[in-house]
Amino acid sequence: MTKQLIVRGAPQEYELKINAWNSLESHLNRRKITNILVLHGDTSWKAVKPFFPELSITKTFHYYGGQCTDSAAEEFASLCKKEQFDGIVAVGGGKVADLGKFVAFKAQLPILILPTLAATCAAYTPLSVVYDEAGVMLRYDIFPKASDLVLIDPTILLHSPRELMIAGIGDTLAKWYESHAIISQLEVLPVEVQVAAFAAEKCRGILLEKSTDALSAMAKNELNQAFVDVVEANILLAGMVGGFGDEYGRTAGAHSIHDALTVLPESHQQLHGNKVAYGILVQLMIEDNLAEIQRLLLFYHQLNLPTSLADMSMELSEADYQAVGERACAPGEMIHLMKETVTPALVIEKMKALESLMKK
Repeated sequence: MTKQLIVRGAPQEYELKINAWNSLESHLNRRKITNILVLHGDTSWKAVKPFFPELSITKTFHYYGGQCTDSAAEEFASLCKKEQFDGIVAVGGGKVADLGKFVAFKAQLPILILPTLAATCAAYTPLSVVYDEAGVMLRYDIFPKASDLVLIDPTILLHSPRELMIAGIGDTLAKWYESHAIISQLEVLPVEVQVAAFAAEKCRGILLEKSTDALSAMAKNELNQAFVDVVEANILLAGMVGGFGDEYGRTAGAHSIHDALTVLPESHQQLHGNKVAYGILVQLMIEDNLAEIQRLLLFYHQLNLPTSLADMSMELSEADYQAVGERACAPGEMIHLMKETVTPALVIEKMKALESLMKK
């Protein structure tokens, strides 16, 4: 197996500390940035706006639009040229971060990311997942330049929605199962891939051990080390898996199942990480690893992660199953990096088998 292996290990700078956002202006000044576009979400922005620091430089605030699409990236890149912005600050969740990176690439500007969620590793990685206007995942674009800064205040994330934190845990848990499915096939592991494997295993260990305590911190509104560790697993460690492993550590079966589900409009109501968590179980079914599914079930139930389509209130017709199976196995999909020969028929068979297993 010979895949691409280019190390994109980390953002230029990464900082996590209480009141981290207060240092934003000094980070901008060091980069001689004086006129910024601030892209932000909707609900998340209303929650964190009081924490966004007063800046003496010129700033223009824009709602990002709800989706990372080609048209949105073009629109904001044109705005950057028109308004002569010399930097972009993205404040929000994964899609805001992805659009900010996409716009920064097109406009050739520095990008600074202030996460409001720990639901994905998007703040850390030099890539964007691109959707169409209907919410169907199209592709992900990898950029030749890392983000300039990731600035994390854990106390802000402590107040983020619990269900989004749980979805982030589901998304990050996949790092181990997907990377292991690929890396386990290698006879020789380059040092870069060893780093990716270490990060993936560390993700799994932290999440299985500390997620319950981290969620307890959110419930009590009291910061603890478990919460910080889970945040850094979801953002930093998860980003390292793909950053060092590249195609050996980015995605495999679980994310291909997620991507395939996006062809069904009813799936758009489900959080990304929840669909990925479900995808882990489908991948394990394809691998005939029922023992690992049994080991994960208690953890899934503790966090209320979905173990079936029924858990996500999705009832698929035969045509739906066929559409998902074909999309999951489209040419170039990462599911084909698994050692098994995966066909649409196999995906459908294993999805249905998982439904039957969970009914028991």
